[in-house]
Amino acid sequence: MIRKTLNASQLQQEVSRRIQKLPEIVEDGVKIRVPRPQLQEVDKTGCNWNMTHFGNAIGFEPDIERVLTAVRAEYNLATEVKRSGNPFED
Repeated sequence: MIRKTLNASQLQQEVSRRIQKLPEIVEDGVKIRVPRPQLQEVDKTGCNWNMTHFGNAIGFEPDIERVLTAVRAEYNLATEVKRSGNPFED
């Protein structure tokens, strides 16, 4: 499967959106803090990023891991460097 590419903010928002709508999270009224994705070498699944150290996640680790696995299967982290806009880049 070809992964779509998102920047770090978009990936963080997508993971957060999916986690915050989990029935267990909604039921408990918990707000999970989602960290920024970190670029890594492409792993055996073809994914180039990971997230660690979720905040306020105690007891929800298996639920978060399921979401993270699903999002990592769908998306890769964009690695292009933004251009400064300087037409005289040297």
